[in-house]
Amino acid sequence: MHALLDPQEMGQADRLATEMGTPSFTLMERAGTAVADVVARFPLPTRVVVLCGPGNNGGDGFVAARVLTQRGFRVRVALLGERDKLGGDARRAAERWRGPVEEPAVLDLTEAGVIVDALYGAGLARDLDGAAKALVMRMAASGRPIVAVDLPSGLDGATGKVRGAAAQAQETVTFFRRKPGHLLEPGRSLCGRVRVADIGIPDAVLDVIRPATSVNMPELWRPAFPLPSALGHKYDRGHAVVVSGGAWTSGAARLSARGAFRAGAGLVTVALPPDALPLHAASYAAIMPRPMACDDDLATLLADRRLGTVVLGPGLGMGAATRAKIDIAAPGRRLVLDADALTSYAGVPWALADVAARTAGLIITPHEGEFARLFAGDRAVLEAPSKLARTRAAAARLGAVVVLKGADTVVAAPDGHAAIAENAPPWLATAGAGDVLAGMAGGLLAQAMPAFEAAAAAVWLHGEAARVAGPGLVADDLPEALREVYRRLYETLGVR
Repeated sequence: MHALLDPQEMGQADRLATEMGTPSFTLMERAGTAVADVVARFPLPTRVVVLCGPGNNGGDGFVAARVLTQRGFRVRVALLGERDKLGGDARRAAERWRGPVEEPAVLDLTEAGVIVDALYGAGLARDLDGAAKALVMRMAASGRPIVAVDLPSGLDGATGKVRGAAAQAQETVTFFRRKPGHLLEPGRSLCGRVRVADIGIPDAVLDVIRPATSVNMPELWRPAFPLPSALGHKYDRGHAVVVSGGAWTSGAARLSARGAFRAGAGLVTVALPPDALPLHAASYAAIMPRPMACDDDLATLLADRRLGTVVLGPGLGMGAATRAKIDIAAPGRRLVLDADALTSYAGVPWALADVAARTAGLIITPHEGEFARLFAGDRAVLEAPSKLARTRAAAARLGAVVVLKGADTVVAAPDGHAAIAENAPPWLATAGAGDVLAGMAGGLLAQAMPAFEAAAAAVWLHGEAARVAGPGLVADDLPEALREVYRRLYETLGVR
């Protein structure tokens, strides 16, 4: 269930299901009935207004109206468009509706107990305008609970963007699999609670479609997740190095180091300027501080090939000095670059691509501002149509795994595979949280987890840690909350 289908892929799923023996009208009947099931949870005698559009989304609405009437609800149906211009399954569904079909303009939507938004689904191909936009805006202003069919009308199923207008839904009923627009903001917020209805499309269609986008959940990366062994030891779990800036900014590196440790790295060393030694040495006894007066000292430290994973950027400083450290660390190692390390390549992403080519795997973890600075002037990346598309384009451009952070964090690999997070609570937006995430990704890389899976797992674990810590968290709480997250995860995996 972690696969996400864009509108074109969902259309392909419908066609394949029909070819495999399920008539398309049967799919529509099941979809409309699923919508009716959700509306039926509202108490009787609810007055339901079903707003139908001119396509198959409207057909689902006609089915829902008929089923709700049979169940005793008082239902009014309005059609945006002309009934005699309906075609295919939508026309057949409208013919089975025995009640009147009204003009939307005559309805007072504020008198409805529930509005069913069956105007436009994921297949919307242009911005709403004219009568369609006006109707959606009336829905939005009505203050009544809305149940959206597939997606709130006006919401782009591929991008999560609003095309002209969209009304806030209390619940959204979609079919077979969710779309990226259900998870990408502002779509995620506008959809309300999303229910996925089984309408009889066989899972086998996914073998043909081969979707490249997923919900970020453990099923996606669990086969690669490192599990502790009774016969294991700390060296089996890898050695991560975090490169720190000076005393004034060393807190960021400490957060990363703690994140790496709590994510499971067997050993963590912080390479640091001498002025930061007292702070690091006093902060976390298990972390090994290593003074580094110059770049030659870093090169000497990393001459030990067992130190195969390096995190650079949090509190490190920007510019040529940071790029020099990255050049030392890159050859043959797994790297995580965040914060200052990324800004050090502002406007020259091709230089970062050269770094990626020399590593054994590179993860970068920008927020939107860092992403915009890194790819300044690169229109092909910055003007991609969605956050998902931008992250994919960036990963392909760099040859690296890109984690574009936010409420809807996207992780993308150079081969186009991508995952969208949905478990980050709003209180995760706090200073230092990204430093912890970079360290967690490094800790998982140190345990030989592949870069895409390590990044996706780190993002999911990060969100779960924030949920465990609860409202009011500060970044220091996240590494400690990972203990409970891991306990729960290990229980589901049968690890004791």
